[in-house]
Amino acid sequence: MTDLIKIAVDAMGGDNSPNKIINGVILNHKSNKNIFYKIFGDKDKINNLIGDKINNEFYEIIHTTDVVKSADSPLEGAKRGKNTSMWLAIDSVKKKEADIVVSAGNTGALLVISKLNLKMIENIDKPALSALWPNKKGMSVVLDLGANIECSSKNLLDFSIMGASLYTSLYPGDKPNVGLLNIGSEELKGNETIKETYQILNDKKSENYNFSGYIEGNHLMDGEVNVIVSDGFTGNVALKTAEGTANFITSELKKAMTGSIIGKISSLLNISNLKKFKKRLDPRLYNGAIFIGLDSPVVKSHGGTDFIGFSNSLDVCYRIVKGNLIEKIKQNI
Repeated sequence: MTDLIKIAVDAMGGDNSPNKIINGVILNHKSNKNIFYKIFGDKDKINNLIGDKINNEFYEIIHTTDVVKSADSPLEGAKRGKNTSMWLAIDSVKKKEADIVVSAGNTGALLVISKLNLKMIENIDKPALSALWPNKKGMSVVLDLGANIECSSKNLLDFSIMGASLYTSLYPGDKPNVGLLNIGSEELKGNETIKETYQILNDKKSENYNFSGYIEGNHLMDGEVNVIVSDGFTGNVALKTAEGTANFITSELKKAMTGSIIGKISSLLNISNLKKFKKRLDPRLYNGAIFIGLDSPVVKSHGGTDFIGFSNSLDVCYRIVKGNLIEKIKQNI
């Protein structure tokens, strides 16, 4: 039991909690018996949901009825006190009682409470919000997705190192290609900050990643670049655009395949390929953004995901800890 990875779970954050959180834990436990879940939230509700579906040697419930609300501002969330499920979960990582924390709750509050409790990794100025995106060849790490609207060249350099460390933690043995998200691929394109970062990365040789120069938005899914670096404003716009495009494609496909007799026949003939395509675009498979730069890992599950998506965020937690993410960043920075 001492070898189990301990995940601190905020059971009260996000839509339809704690139901989807606990159902996600139950689903995750079915495929991974190497995790101990420290669950923070209303004990009566959680016990009713777990029942006998998980042996009690694999979980512990820390009772609290105080929660950070989704409508809270980041400061309001922090002011709700040290007995909220979110604060207690983060505090357990600070005290080394858990290896990593995950919450589907208020994103701004999660970042503020994490920064209040956890130190930054030495020589890193700002944490970044990173996530996994599918591409033609596999997966990419993208950061920052909204934690920092304005960034210096030093910040973007740190993001490159942290993003490459995250990629190698999740995909051991692969040396990632790092690219800067820009309005063009030519060296002279972009603002002064990104051009300065380009020069630094181009001159800086690293054993941990290859620098691939600039990448434009229409090439994000090509798979040639594994780590895509941006300031938080641009990264968040790219994220929302990608999500909206994926939703548009799947909804239009449904209309096209059910709108006529020919369409229905075609759908029957192509049902297998359509299912594969739909699964590829399923955002639940890529659920689990990471606040990266803090000296303990913090994972943000999408507040609107279901129990399948939350289970996948737990899988991300497991892979981050197994991949020694924090140590990799400290070594590479």
